[in-house]
Amino acid sequence: MKKADFGKFDPNGAGTADGNIFGLPFTEQESNVVLIPVPFEMTTSYGRGTAKGPMAIFDASPQLDLFDGDLAEHGLPRPWEFGIFMEQPAARIKALNKEGSQVAKPIVAKGGRIGSNKTLQSKLAKANKISHSLNEFVFTRCQKQLQRNKIVGVVGGDHSVSFGAVQAVAQKYPGLGILHIDAHADLRTAYEGFEHSHASIMNNVIRKIPGVAKLVQVAIRDFCDEEYQLATTHKKIACYFDSQLRDRQMKGESFAKITQEIISQLPKKVYVSFDIDGLEPSLCPSTGTPVAGGLSFHHACFLIKALALSGKIIVGFDLNEVAPSGRQGDEWDGNVGARILYKLCSASLLSQGAQN
Repeated sequence: MKKADFGKFDPNGAGTADGNIFGLPFTEQESNVVLIPVPFEMTTSYGRGTAKGPMAIFDASPQLDLFDGDLAEHGLPRPWEFGIFMEQPAARIKALNKEGSQVAKPIVAKGGRIGSNKTLQSKLAKANKISHSLNEFVFTRCQKQLQRNKIVGVVGGDHSVSFGAVQAVAQKYPGLGILHIDAHADLRTAYEGFEHSHASIMNNVIRKIPGVAKLVQVAIRDFCDEEYQLATTHKKIACYFDSQLRDRQMKGESFAKITQEIISQLPKKVYVSFDIDGLEPSLCPSTGTPVAGGLSFHHACFLIKALALSGKIIVGFDLNEVAPSGRQGDEWDGNVGARILYKLCSASLLSQGAQN
């Protein structure tokens, strides 16, 4: 893997004022990792704001120190040298989000219980059409970068934006495994009538993307009967519920041992789907559906690093559901999101042989 030319960039100083993500000076062509922002939240069913997540992360990202002490002993203290670049949010996605959010609003207000109301039925059909357009757009953008041998990361947006990305990565790497970190199982069938609801993303992935061979879920703690049955009986799914992780550790089992068990369930090529609400709510207080419990920042980073060191190859990832608080000067959600995003970029590079 070739390093990018960083010229006179000073990694010990402040990020470049007119730089890209993390204040880095790289172009898309120079970068090994390309991030695709998808500011879309049409099906959000509780708190809103995830459409502002990509820019909240971008704006907070130059504050990070780029030296990765966590990976220094593993040969990658400066992952940024391999180039990380975030695209500009596409006008097409913004337009789809604006239209879709307006169409979906009255359906969400009724919890999807629209009965025989023809007006709402028409709006639901339109919303589902918009979701398909969004999926096709994300798929095409990801496929384009994968054909250039880039590591692709999608930055949402609500969790529904992951479908096109997983579809593109699974097409290139059939037999793909997904490491899914989340508070929610996301295994509902067309939640509130939306075929591609944020609460249905992993149901859709399992049913509609044949290139996905395994789904391993971690920190799941909010789910319905239907989701529990699917998570515990489907041959492609291994679910590590948050309560089980807690109980095993309280009985003396190390998180390191559990981590190795989790990773052993995954095939060689892995896509990481990281919903920020998989973390403790104190780390993502403004996310749309926070749930008590979850992974600490250190547990999440340990799991991601262990995956990168395991011999598995991280071939793509997404980070979603980051939402800014809207309070002046409060960048906490964006700050934590940026740090998780940098860890995902670094781990992906390490797993693919990057060293410096």
